[in-house]
Amino acid sequence: MLRDKRTLALMLLAPLLIMTLMYFLFQNNTTQVASLGVHHVDQSVVNVIDTKNVTIHHYDSSQARKMIKQHDLDGYLTQKNGQLTITYSNSNPTNTSLIKASLQSGLVKLKMKTLVTVTKKQRAALESQQAALKKLTAAQTQATVTKLKTAIAQAQARGDQATAEKLQKQLKQATATTSSSTQSAKATSYTTKSHYIYGSSDSTFFESFLAAFLGFFIFFFVFLISGVSLLNERTTGTLSRLLATPIRRSEIIMGYLIGYGGFAIIQTVLTVVFTITVFKIHLVGSIWLVFLTNLLLALVALTLGIFISTFTNSEFQMMQFIPLIVVPQIFFAGLVPVDGMASWLQAIAHIMPLYYGANAMTDVVTKGAGLGDIGVNLLILVGFMVVLTMLNIVGMKRYRKV
Repeated sequence: MLRDKRTLALMLLAPLLIMTLMYFLFQNNTTQVASLGVHHVDQSVVNVIDTKNVTIHHYDSSQARKMIKQHDLDGYLTQKNGQLTITYSNSNPTNTSLIKASLQSGLVKLKMKTLVTVTKKQRAALESQQAALKKLTAAQTQATVTKLKTAIAQAQARGDQATAEKLQKQLKQATATTSSSTQSAKATSYTTKSHYIYGSSDSTFFESFLAAFLGFFIFFFVFLISGVSLLNERTTGTLSRLLATPIRRSEIIMGYLIGYGGFAIIQTVLTVVFTITVFKIHLVGSIWLVFLTNLLLALVALTLGIFISTFTNSEFQMMQFIPLIVVPQIFFAGLVPVDGMASWLQAIAHIMPLYYGANAMTDVVTKGAGLGDIGVNLLILVGFMVVLTMLNIVGMKRYRKV
């Protein structure tokens, strides 16, 4: 162990490297923001749900599903009279929860605000009644009442019933309390109705990350098996004898890609079918694109495993590269939103093959993306595979003895 400086370095420094990376990833103070589209929604409702965690975008279309897919929104809110209809993309449960919390708390605030307004109006009406009553009471002196009573008695004594009745009405008006009608403001009542493009209200975080985990496990096991396999052939002398023949280095590498690529296809099919049938993952897009993305990830992992194996002399050393090469990629596969990371961490994410594979997988599974939508990610994976294949062909030259 003391003579194996690389093993010592990886054992002592690799944990520090992973912990440092996790520190920067999870110490990020950037506030996560969900995007919400609205159509013909009362401005009072928009104002109360427009918070630091929800960004409002106004659109002229009532087609929620189309607008969510076209503008990559987390939700879409429409209104018809007092009926609010909210459609969630639900591809990211965190953003769905942010919109739900903002909408619920906003409607509660709006109702409380309306009730406060109603209370103020009722209080103002009551004060107006009291002021009118005081004014009437001050003007209504005992002398006036006595005078009216005397006049009524005199009219009755004369037998002038019409005058008596008229004076009695005046007396009743003088002694009555003037009541003013109170206009109570009616609080606008909103009801909400929810729809989900992906999953349902019972969807869990595991379902949203399942697509990324699917790609990760395929990537991890293909990387490990391919690297160890070539390493065994080197250490047992099989590769040296093979290179002593007229076989070209490119033919050896392509043979590995074809041979282990076949196993990668079987593993991809088995893993995808198991995930969909057992975990009941809700697949919005095409299953063939899921197969294609995972197959490209497997081929990239195959070429990467072969490439890394050229720097190792034992299976133990091959295992040591897992914390450096494989583990960091899971952090950039969607577990932590890459858009909210520091700029230098985003730059690191863009050199990770799993970043592109996980993005493509998530878009297909949760957003129903087509080949044109994920084409760039797939082309980048093909680019990784081509570059690593060329490096493997060049690196094979060091093992040819003749």
